Amino acid sequence: MNDVINLLNQHRSIRKFTEQSVPSEWVGEIVKAGQAAATSSFIQACTVIQVSQGDVRNQLAECSGNQIYVAQAPIFLVFCADMHRHKDACEQHQQHMLSGYTEQFLTASLDCGLFAQNCAVAAESLGLGVVYIGGLRNQIARVSELLELPELVYPVFGMCLGFPDQNPEIKPRLPLEIVLKHEKYSVDADVKHMHEYDAQVQEYYRTRTGGGKEMTWTEQISGMLVKESRPHMLPFLNEKGFLLK
Repeated sequence: MNDVINLLNQHRSIRKFTEQSVPSEWVGEIVKAGQAAATSSFIQACTVIQVSQGDVRNQLAECSGNQIYVAQAPIFLVFCADMHRHKDACEQHQQHMLSGYTEQFLTASLDCGLFAQNCAVAAESLGLGVVYIGGLRNQIARVSELLELPELVYPVFGMCLGFPDQNPEIKPRLPLEIVLKHEKYSVDADVKHMHEYDAQVQEYYRTRTGGGKEMTWTEQISGMLVKESRPHMLPFLNEKGFLLK
């Protein structure tokens, strides 16, 4: 429809990068584009930490499940939901911040997600490739320690950026008929569309892996959601001052 929509529809996760460096001024502009994202009540609750290649980056790669591209990507950013500066703002005006509310956790985390997606689109508009790294939450306490994160700050995910050294196919998304509903939440046709989508995803995996994987989307989801999902997250977030009430 237009260049922006075409760019959005071309998104792919890039995990292999050339050795070409990314200009530092590009990183600044990418983060400024992130700042332009919508923010709940002007709260601006996202902080980005750029981690250079070296020992700390290598340890972050270990924390994320030994994803080698975390260590090797030209640029690695960690997006943090940050309510610490808001506590400072309250103290500057001799006010006591009432923290720990679930709503504050939601707004800070959503702010962070919106910020990061703006960064991803900005990076892709410059010809860079990106991949989100949620695996940092596998060892979130260690990540927090490595980055010296204070109270009321937690790492939501990382992002690798660089010039792509691969050209993967676009992974098919759920049919619009399932995602876009009208007037109310209707499931009447969902099963039919999901069967069709399963066949599409199965063919995508079969083609991409040369027949080594032929999993459907529902098989993948059902296999994932019968397992514990990072049960250490809640006590960690409580310790950081989130989700207390």
